[in-house]
This record gives sequence, C-alpha cells and structure tokens, in this order.
Amino acid sequence: MARALITGVTGQDGAYLAALLLSKGYEVYGLLHRHGGSEAVEERLRRLGCTGSVQMVDGNLIDLSSLIRLLGKVQPDEIYNLAAQSFVRMSWDQPLLTTQVTAIGTANMLEALRIAAPGARYFQASSSEMFGKAETPAQNEETRFHPRSPYASAKVFAHCLTVNYRESFGLFACNGIMFNHDSPLRGIEFVLRKITDGAARISLGRATELPMGNLDARRDFGHARDYVRAMWLMLQQEKADDYVIATGRAASIRDLCRIAFAHVGLDYEAHVTIDPRFMRPADVEITIGDATRARTRLGWVPETSLEEMIAEMVEADLAKWRARA
Repeated sequence: MARALITGVTGQDGAYLAALLLSKGYEVYGLLHRHGGSEAVEERLRRLGCTGSVQMVDGNLIDLSSLIRLLGKVQPDEIYNLAAQSFVRMSWDQPLLTTQVTAIGTANMLEALRIAAPGARYFQASSSEMFGKAETPAQNEETRFHPRSPYASAKVFAHCLTVNYRESFGLFACNGIMFNHDSPLRGIEFVLRKITDGAARISLGRATELPMGNLDARRDFGHARDYVRAMWLMLQQEKADDYVIATGRAASIRDLCRIAFAHVGLDYEAHVTIDPRFMRPADVEITIGDATRARTRLGWVPETSLEEMIAEMVEADLAKWRARA
C-alpha cells in the first residue's frame, strides 16, 4: 500500500487530493497544525467522507525538527506540500507571515525530505501568481516570473528551491504551477466563491448587493478536482519535472459574475458594485496557462468546464443558505 503525506490537507486541494488517493488505495496522512480543536478545520474532509480514513499527524512547516521527526516516523512514498498562506490580498498586510509559511516552510519541508525521506517523491504547489506581469499571452514552464505580491514572491522562492533541491541532491521533486482553481470547498475569501455565495444570498433575499474590486482582471479558472489529479500524475512519472496546470481559457471577474448570477435568473449589473477596499495595491491584468506539457506527457486534460463549476458552486451555496433558514 502506497503511503502519502499531505500538508494543507484540510484545505480545498488537500481534501480533494486525500479523496483521490484514498480511492486509489493509498494510506493517507495529513499534516495538522493544531491550534485548538480540529473538528472545524476538518469540515472539508468531512464533506468528502474522508475524516475517518485520513490519519492526522502533528507538525508545523515552520518547525524543521517536527518535520524531520514526522517524515522519519511516517516514511511516506509521496509528499504533497499544499500548505501556504494563500490569500493574495492578505499577503500585503502580513508579508512576513506569508514569507515564513509559504517560502521558509517549503525550505523546511525540502530539508526534512533530504534528511529523513530522500526516496520519497515530492510535489510542490506553485502558483500562476508567480508570472504576475507576464510578457507572453499564455504562460508555460519557460515563461519568466514577475511576481506582483508578497504571496507570489514567496511562491517563486519555494518553486526555485524545489528545482534546486532536485538538481543538487537528486530528489524526485516536482512543481505544479497551478492556475486558479475552485470548487464548493473553496474559502469565502477567494473571489469566485465570494461571487457564487453572493449570487445565492441575493437570489434568496438575504442580500441586495455584492461589493467587488477589479472586475476586468482575467484569470484561467479550473476545478480543483481536476487539478489534484494532475498533482498525482506528476509523481507517477519516471522523471521529475515541472508542469503548468491550466485550462487555457481566461475569464474576467465580470464574466464570473454574469455566469453565476444568470444561474439564479438575475442580472449581475443590478447587484454588483465596485468597492475600492477590494482593489489590490498591484494587480495582474491577465493570466492564462499553456498546459501543453501536462497534456502531452501526463495525458491530463480538465474534465469540468467553467460554467459547470460555477453552477456546482452556486447550487452548493444555495443549499447552504437554505439549510440556515
């Protein structure tokens, strides 16, 4: 039985990945940074029916000694490092915390891997935010990074260090450059979930307007369920490499609002307002991924369309608010 360790297991991607690995017969361990009871933070795993099957282990990305002990004890075959401070807007308010968790935390995990489990295969969750102000219409594995936030800068460090450990120590270490991906498990602080939740609340009469920031920013959105499948495929290859994971289709925030509100029979223009509080200090106009390498080498293609994903998210939010009535 293959054994996998997932950091960030209680997040959106971690929960979907845990469900995927369990369906493939893995023994799954989840790194849990305990700060009080774990019941609430395991809600996503509970929704996917995984809480009784994932073995939670204590550890902290900013404590190297805990990671060394953990890897020595678990001896995983595969490690998926998904944990990060991943809310981009917050990274300007908490740049040191973001750097400590997202950048230094990755350095600690790679060092623990080198010392305690050098035979394990390692996946690092990189981000399309690293491209930032990109110079090409579509970004692939060769596109130059131009990060535009503390979060993106921390992810560039983690990405480059993963490459360095692969080349320096011969570790099987891969970066997955993940473009935006969402699902009903996404946190409310992320833009698409904010939109689908707002559309649901307004359609049920619980609100009248949805304040938003820049509606013209364009992003490449996919479903998290598809993206964790790509993570797994990367670690099944003969040779470690880095891969862009994206749909190749960009949609504006305005498009997302239109699709979500149309699903509940509303015109978004009657309810969406612009609030300067939600503007980023330095925004990225467009990101769109070229996942040719993933298609040709991994055989990976996204299976859920943008419209299908938004409909799934709106329906989940409608069910949530109706249950609270």
